[in-house]
Amino acid sequence: MTEIGTIGKPDRSVRVPGSKSYTQRALVLAALAQGESTLKNALRSEDTEHLMGALGLLGAGIESRGDDLIVRGTAGKIANPGREIRLGNNGTAIRLLCGIVSLGRGDFVLTGDRRLCERPIGPLTGALRSFGVDAGTSDGSGFPPVIIRARGIPGGRAVLSNIDSSQYISSLLICGALAKRDCAIEVRGRIPSQPYVDMTIGAMRDFGVEAAVCGAGRYRVRGRQAYRGISCAIEGDFSSASYFFLAAALCREAVRVENVDARTLQGDAGLLSILKELGMEIDVSGPGIRVAGRDLREGPFMFDLGGMPDMVPTLAVLSAVRRGRTVIRNVAHLRVKESDRLAALVSELRRVGARAEELEDGLAIEGGGRLHGAEIQTYGDHRIAMGFAVLGLAVPGLRIADRDCVRKSFPGFWNEMEKWQR
Repeated sequence: MTEIGTIGKPDRSVRVPGSKSYTQRALVLAALAQGESTLKNALRSEDTEHLMGALGLLGAGIESRGDDLIVRGTAGKIANPGREIRLGNNGTAIRLLCGIVSLGRGDFVLTGDRRLCERPIGPLTGALRSFGVDAGTSDGSGFPPVIIRARGIPGGRAVLSNIDSSQYISSLLICGALAKRDCAIEVRGRIPSQPYVDMTIGAMRDFGVEAAVCGAGRYRVRGRQAYRGISCAIEGDFSSASYFFLAAALCREAVRVENVDARTLQGDAGLLSILKELGMEIDVSGPGIRVAGRDLREGPFMFDLGGMPDMVPTLAVLSAVRRGRTVIRNVAHLRVKESDRLAALVSELRRVGARAEELEDGLAIEGGGRLHGAEIQTYGDHRIAMGFAVLGLAVPGLRIADRDCVRKSFPGFWNEMEKWQR
């Protein structure tokens, strides 16, 4: 096993950018709101720039004021830009905007780069049709470009089955509050990333709108409500923080991420319980969260990451170093992320000498062997790049191709990594 350092160094301190999940929800809700909103510590990244550009085309006014974003809302009156709205590879944006543009009038086309047009969206356009919206995809395949011939949202009841993204639910809830009548949503089967639906409902409440959970997989939102502008602080991003928790584990050091809170609704906070189970020390007494690397427990472990799929690359890298077999389950939906993330992880883990195999709904990794340097292919996926970059702290000779892909969520990542290498 690669020697990964010693304990006894002073704690490292890190601040991470604002939560991508919260920032995108807050931007959409502020754009729909009456009046002006101030978003403090909002993430500025490739994804959020795509979303802000789109919301500007739809009539919202967005400007920077120091470190804050000021959003002048549309009061739900969506403008028609008369041209395509392009969103890069921002899956969250295209899903949330499908609902938003349905509130407007006329034809709207939502599209993006090649990978975005390979990511399914048919369940959402089908649910919008159940709400009375003329929604579909350009060739009827269920993949973008999305075409919506909008005339407002009548409302009604939609059923979703075996979905690959909880963002379908979030989109329907957000737009349903401005429908002409009440909207009900029933989800049959497992809901991936369930905590992020709770995050959406909480954010809607912050902006003055109520949505109800009516039992397992059942939601209702009253129509003809109104979002109101607010001032809010966006908490730090747990996905970004996870890479520094991973660095603490691999380097057997301690790190305090100053601007994250264990009481968050971000599902990725569940990684803390996994790290504790594997032998790391976790202190959430604040400020922030402190994680200290220790000898990792050996032997077989199995983890269900269905509620925090973005943590799979982080845990997969850690599992390649830890002695024992790690099985990660209930993350089949990672095949339709920024890359086919399961196939990408298996390929790159094998590239550095780890034993890994793809399962029907996850990964199995035999860790603790001798790892070696290589050039890691990122597949344009920011989470592949960041996870393996941290592995480079423990494995000499690791190089990351397409380093710029981290701009999608964490533009300052490489600057932070340089601090760890000093």
